[in-house]
Amino acid sequence: MTVRNPARVRTALVIGGGIAGPVAAMALRKAGIEATVYEAYDPSNDASKRQAGPSTGLTIAPNGQQALSAIDAADVVNTIGTPLTATTLHSWTGKDLASLDAPTDLPPDLPPTRFVWRTDLHEAMAEEATRREIPIHRGKRLLDATDTGTGISARFADGSLAKADILIGADGLRSTVRRLIDASAPTPHYAGTLTFTARTEKAAAELPPTPGVLHHCLGKRAYLTYQTFEDGSAVWSATLPHREPMTKTEAQSVGSATWLTRLREAFADDRTPATELLRATHPSALLITGPTENMPSVPTWTRGRMALIGDAAHATPPTSGQGASLASESAVELARCLRDLPHSKAFRAYESLRRPRVDRILKHATTTPTATSAAARTASPKPAGPLTRALRDAVLPVAMKVGGGGSMWGTWQYEHRIDWEARVDY
Repeated sequence: MTVRNPARVRTALVIGGGIAGPVAAMALRKAGIEATVYEAYDPSNDASKRQAGPSTGLTIAPNGQQALSAIDAADVVNTIGTPLTATTLHSWTGKDLASLDAPTDLPPDLPPTRFVWRTDLHEAMAEEATRREIPIHRGKRLLDATDTGTGISARFADGSLAKADILIGADGLRSTVRRLIDASAPTPHYAGTLTFTARTEKAAAELPPTPGVLHHCLGKRAYLTYQTFEDGSAVWSATLPHREPMTKTEAQSVGSATWLTRLREAFADDRTPATELLRATHPSALLITGPTENMPSVPTWTRGRMALIGDAAHATPPTSGQGASLASESAVELARCLRDLPHSKAFRAYESLRRPRVDRILKHATTTPTATSAAARTASPKPAGPLTRALRDAVLPVAMKVGGGGSMWGTWQYEHRIDWEARVDY
């Protein structure tokens, strides 16, 4: 391991204890910088317990796992993740529109994409950071931060203060640090749909197991993704059009039983496993994720002694499958830059390294036909009519084949590697 830090950055405050925060803290520790993580969520708080509930799922792409390998943390995902090898796309009538295997032209040493539960990943990353003796303080909601000229001082809602050389915002879509860096920074806006997720223990007795395959069903009025497993359990996620903006709290106040009834009505005409999966879901297993939101490009990632990583800097649409992976990449690259350069140059080098790749992946996610992007485009505030559905179902299989292979999957995304030992010059 090479530790180089002529920049005189010795300490860092990392705001956010989700995925990007602990990864950044571990990367900084490897770079010779003492990092402390501050997380607003407090599991001992009664309100936090009520919000915990079931967990959403996400994928860690090969490039994300490579980023974790650079800081010796890939085993965290290997231990809790399930390999994904293919994606299928079905119409509301049950017709198979496309079946897409994972890219076959990737280097053989790259790991497969893995499915993980978000809470499992959060817990595993926090445990690994703690094992490396990185402090994680919970119940610490950031209010503001002051650049003192020689460092930065952060103030939290509980009245406590913390000081360090720099501050890194890994505090997600509604980042407080982003607002502190740029008061005019964009904010997320409602995309016209609500999302729901559940995992059920004995959901699909009549459905064959689909190990390693993620199914997308383009319903008449909503869309659903699902996987079933050998033990009869299943996981599904539904996106339901909803014209009026609704916050997560407002959606949760409606109640799980009511939403399950509405979801069953939305999928009632579909000849897909959606109805069976919903019927087997108990209200207590339903996670009301809340509104889907779009995030405009963030023009300013750094200012003074503060920098952004992960969703705070570059939130990706779910269709990219790259959110956690890009967050991990950015965390590791920022640590490399801070290892080798004074913080002002390090922050500029970080943006120079990351923006082109992030922008390319965002563009690919919104313009290239894939199973997930096709499904996402059907879930809009106004569901497709009969003619539009018929045209879509006729065109999609052709579009998938024409855009197939590496161009559709974008194998360049997965091949990305970070050379930890390489010096960063700027």
